[in-house]
Amino acid sequence: MKKNLLAGGIILVALVIIGVNIWKGTPTAQKDEAGDSTSVDTPVQQVDSGVEEGKLAPDFTLTTLEGEKVNLSDYRGKKVLLNFWATWCPPCKAEMPHMQEFYELNEDGAIEILAVNLTSVDKGDKKIQEFVDDYGLTFPIPLDEGGDISELYQAYSIPTSYIIDSKGIISKKIIGPMDGEMMNSLMEAVD
Repeated sequence: MKKNLLAGGIILVALVIIGVNIWKGTPTAQKDEAGDSTSVDTPVQQVDSGVEEGKLAPDFTLTTLEGEKVNLSDYRGKKVLLNFWATWCPPCKAEMPHMQEFYELNEDGAIEILAVNLTSVDKGDKKIQEFVDDYGLTFPIPLDEGGDISELYQAYSIPTSYIIDSKGIISKKIIGPMDGEMMNSLMEAVD
């Protein structure tokens, strides 16, 4: 049953990724000199957000579910698993027990998990707190209430995770759920 749920979640994520890529590649309308809309055959230009492998992860400040301010830059010197998720997301639900187990196995402080909730598209703080309690999550849950950070980090399908090294450099972007073994291998590959 769990394998079927995970497989279904992975298929759903793949379909969302395809849909987003098709949507982002659709032509847009522009106004000509007379102010009339005209069709343009070129895809929408993407703004370079600076979020890519090999670059410094853009800093942000968010408030956690507990009301504490979190800055990504405060975690320099540690490896960071930056995860974007929501309570209604089946692959996120499948991934959370693995993240909690991974977090508990790495309580020495060299690795940190920041699980950013997409609060702007979720079901409210009460549902988020219920989710955290149900899954026994003990890592920080920053709330992206305006959706700006998930947009900056291009979390168009969730879960989306970034592996950030101890110098703050993005090592890897992962779209879709991970298990503990994958988290371990990705974190071992960075300084």
